[in-house]
Amino acid sequence: MRSDRHTRAPLRLKIAAGIGLAFLHLPILLIFLYAFTTEEKSYQFPPPGLTLKWFAVTWNRPDVWEALGLSVRVASISTVVALTLGTLCAAAISQTRFFGREAISLLVILPIALPGIITGISLRSAFNLAEIPFSFWTIVLGHATFCVVVVYNNAVARFRRMSGSLIEASMDLGADGFQTFRHVILPNIGTALLAGGMLAFALSFDEVIVTTFTAGQQATLPIWMLEELVRPRQRPVTNVVAMVVVLVTFLPILAAYYLTRDGDQISGQGK
Repeated sequence: MRSDRHTRAPLRLKIAAGIGLAFLHLPILLIFLYAFTTEEKSYQFPPPGLTLKWFAVTWNRPDVWEALGLSVRVASISTVVALTLGTLCAAAISQTRFFGREAISLLVILPIALPGIITGISLRSAFNLAEIPFSFWTIVLGHATFCVVVVYNNAVARFRRMSGSLIEASMDLGADGFQTFRHVILPNIGTALLAGGMLAFALSFDEVIVTTFTAGQQATLPIWMLEELVRPRQRPVTNVVAMVVVLVTFLPILAAYYLTRDGDQISGQGK
């Protein structure tokens, strides 16, 4: 009885937690609510009525599909680049010892620590100096700068929990580098890479600030949403698209959580 009393949270703590959750998620719920409103010019509360017509209107808008397709392509390619570079950086930092290793690790994670506007301005200045025209690929390069960090953080944490004796044993038994990576390293870090890739995709998909500075005439879905908010008509279409963005970003984050929650159970750990 005594242990149960100590493990239960006080009522005041539960109420405070509920207020905090409501504060965080109430704006998101309002977005969902206004996706069904019958009012198309302003946001009245409570909504004068509810309708599903805005989903059909959104489905038939070609500009929505164009922006969505661009966001998916950018996020996909940025994730592939991040998985490649982030994994290589994590392997080099965690599996080797060399002068300046910690400084390099700090430089790798610096882009995500800096404000997005600083990253955007620096990238735009670099592209201008190099006379690189702003296009689809400049957006990809901009997104990859912070997506690499997400993959790196997941991979380096898993590398550091993996025993180096597994790699040594594989090499002693005659396996080459590729076989060791495929049969020993990848099974141990696979879930971390998958989680990092999902998080990188989610971050790239809804990125606004860096995209603003690195895009030319292209408009990803978040940029399209900002432009649509100033229009006086069909504003619920923006809320419908916002619902899609919430789902697209929430599902990978949820999957990443479930993939990494048992990440401490690594083969050879502590040996």
